[in-house]
Amino acid sequence: MPFLSMAAQALALVLIAATLLPFWRSRTGLVRTFDFPRFQIAAAIPPTVILLVAIGDDPVSLVLGAGLLGALGLQLRHILPFTRLTTPTARAAPADAGPDSCVAILIVNVLQSNRAYDRLLAALAASDPDLILALETDAGWRDALSPLRTRYPHGVDQAQDNTYGLMLYSRLPLDDVRLRFLIEDDVPSVRAGVTLPSGDRFVFHGVHPRPPHPGNSSATRDGELVLVAREVAREGGPAVVAGDLNDVAWSRTTRLFQAIGGLLDPRVGRGAYPTFHARWPMLRWPLDHVFFSEHFLLARLERLPNIGSDHFPILITLCRDPRAAAVQEPPAADAEDRREGAEAVAEAREAAES
Repeated sequence: MPFLSMAAQALALVLIAATLLPFWRSRTGLVRTFDFPRFQIAAAIPPTVILLVAIGDDPVSLVLGAGLLGALGLQLRHILPFTRLTTPTARAAPADAGPDSCVAILIVNVLQSNRAYDRLLAALAASDPDLILALETDAGWRDALSPLRTRYPHGVDQAQDNTYGLMLYSRLPLDDVRLRFLIEDDVPSVRAGVTLPSGDRFVFHGVHPRPPHPGNSSATRDGELVLVAREVAREGGPAVVAGDLNDVAWSRTTRLFQAIGGLLDPRVGRGAYPTFHARWPMLRWPLDHVFFSEHFLLARLERLPNIGSDHFPILITLCRDPRAAAVQEPPAADAEDRREGAEAVAEAREAAES
């Protein structure tokens, strides 16, 4: 029994530390890694509390049990917005929304080493999106997806073998298409104007910054996201930002990105839609995102079946609507957000140069 009690106490300390560590404003990879498993940590806390109560009646166990309940509260504060217990911030499009004002976008990290090309092609044929952003695309994926150019004549082909290849396919007309390397010279992003059949235009940003992990700082990721958000805010028009952000929806970095860009998250009030890891059901979190400005209403949000990657594809349909801005309130940046954003960009550029 003493051994079990000590083991339960040690587990409680780990869960409390894992909850508190992300509050440290450090870009250290080890710290930022604990932004990700909030659902998993929250799920582990109740059985640990029960275990402490069942086998430990000493003051240490009682204190740790109370600490775990506090940690659970902190975790729930972050994850409850991504459940149906919260009112959605992105409003639903009316059932009679005209198709000419809507755009279907599919985001997929294909996993560079995945060669199940036919599974993705079948998913694309079934979902029939207007825009496709495919990430981690190398020369093999470029060749396998080349038949798409018949239906999707517009876009960008940036195949790379470093897991940061990027390909954009569009059947809608594009203008002012820019392939960019905002922070790191081997991590591309894309910006393009998109014209809907209705004549409405919006700017699409496709991104895939480098992830943090133990030994790798989040600085370049954070800085790239801030730069994109600043551009969205500066231009002020309809915009969509999508991709594998290598960040979770509830992190401080993502909330800063949304505030600076004034961007809505369709998952708030609807669910987390975890896209990674496709093969490990108990270790999943939302890495693949679509954020948009207040000019759009949400017609559809769906996680598609596995296509052989470690990520699930995400399919979203957004509709331009003149009433959208009146029924939605996007987040807004304050002076502290802008200061933090400037710090993030400066640290990112310093990290990229080192």
